[in-house]
Amino acid sequence: MRFEGTKTYVTTEELNAGVNAAITLQRPLLVKGEPGTGKTILAAEVAEALGAPLIEWHVKSTTKAQHGLYEYDAVARLRDGQLGDERVKNISNYILPGKLWEAFESETRPVLLIDEIDKADIEFPNDLLLELDRMEFHVYETQQTICTNHRPVIIITSNNEKELPDAFLRRCFFHYIRFPNRETMERIVQVHYPDIKNRLVSAALGLFYDVREAPGLKKKPSTSELLDWLKLLMAEDISPEDLRATDSSQFIPPLYGALLKSEQDVQLFERIAFLNRREQT
Repeated sequence: MRFEGTKTYVTTEELNAGVNAAITLQRPLLVKGEPGTGKTILAAEVAEALGAPLIEWHVKSTTKAQHGLYEYDAVARLRDGQLGDERVKNISNYILPGKLWEAFESETRPVLLIDEIDKADIEFPNDLLLELDRMEFHVYETQQTICTNHRPVIIITSNNEKELPDAFLRRCFFHYIRFPNRETMERIVQVHYPDIKNRLVSAALGLFYDVREAPGLKKKPSTSELLDWLKLLMAEDISPEDLRATDSSQFIPPLYGALLKSEQDVQLFERIAFLNRREQT
């Protein structure tokens, strides 16, 4: 089982090596990088490339590690007991399997995505250490032990909102997805828009990277935002010459709402445009 990217997901040699190293070591792959660099979709692409089922666990601020194992619905059991339902005699009817349980009992080796682990409480990663190490956990209500049939390929993403515990980091193989350089970005654009004109891509990327490098920018536009912007440029039939004119005189990208996502950043580029115009007069 080796990952070498897919037709719809452009990877680097370093990312391929990271995925394959995690598979070989049978350790979770911890992926970090700027938002919009393809961390979450990586799990789906690995699953497609390996022909494996994908199980997704999207972590929220209220998510607890126990949710990934199972939940006991005591309220439903109490209600059924009051109604005289025969199901209450079997407590297993009220055990709700979580995503780890689903992954452990998969008939084939699955890819398990634990997405944005840093959104949860700081204790969340530590609470999963034993289960991820032993690939088993105990259900106390039914006195059964859930063991993995096929050790899953685990991909964990983080946006660096919180520092992860050292004990958790030691159990992972780490990879940082760097923001794509211009050559890689051209390949990504070609995958999504195979019929786009090269001159438009060249002009758009020049302006896009100028925007990203502007000093004082609060939120740099991501790959996904570039793709949205290009789609709008093609829909509005904006020419490469229009983009180059913007680059040299105004420096406010057309349809900038696809790239700039805060009032501060829009005001920043308005100031830059004002200074550029004043210098030219």
